[in-house]
Amino acid sequence: HAAALKVQRLLDARKAGHAGTLDPMATGLLLICLNEATKMANLFADFDKEYLVTMHLGIATDTYDAEGQIIRQCPVDHLSEQNIRDAAESMRGTISQIPPMYSAVKLHGKPLYKLARKGITVQRAPRTVTISELEIEDITMPYVRMRVSCSKGTYIRSLCHDIGVHLGVGAHVTMLRRTRIGPFHVQQAVSLGKLKNSPQGIIPIDHALGHLPA
Repeated sequence: HAAALKVQRLLDARKAGHAGTLDPMATGLLLICLNEATKMANLFADFDKEYLVTMHLGIATDTYDAEGQIIRQCPVDHLSEQNIRDAAESMRGTISQIPPMYSAVKLHGKPLYKLARKGITVQRAPRTVTISELEIEDITMPYVRMRVSCSKGTYIRSLCHDIGVHLGVGAHVTMLRRTRIGPFHVQQAVSLGKLKNSPQGIIPIDHALGHLPA
């Protein structure tokens, strides 16, 4: 929301809204709809997404990322590269995933992260998500770098947490970057700092909806 507000002010737009959130520590692509296009935001929300992620094995945190408090530490010397690849491969396909407590998922109208900040943990309903691609690009223990393509609603933090649970050592995210949302790639994006003088970062609505029949 803060990013959408900045874009609205930079471009002197009447309205602005995002088409899908990013974790606070994440970088990469965020789709911002302006003016009349804000009515179309739901048409972009269902796209598959692609991420680059670095996972730290052997340390689990309460937020599932590096900004949280450490809740468990385990040695990882016994893990082989094949152990790690097998654990990651087990997450491919359609899986059941429990959202982290530190997330924007709402319970009775209240975001879970507000409860988590008060030290309250509640039972969360699992959701069905699809991991269509999961490629390990590098293993330099205790760090594992992966490229993940997934369906709407997938939490990459939960994915890494679950891999850590599968391996019995815990894990958390140290870097997360969204590189694609449907047909939109981060290479097409423009940074906030350059937006004022970079109109190429603005896509007309008919082009943005080019994946749909007229």
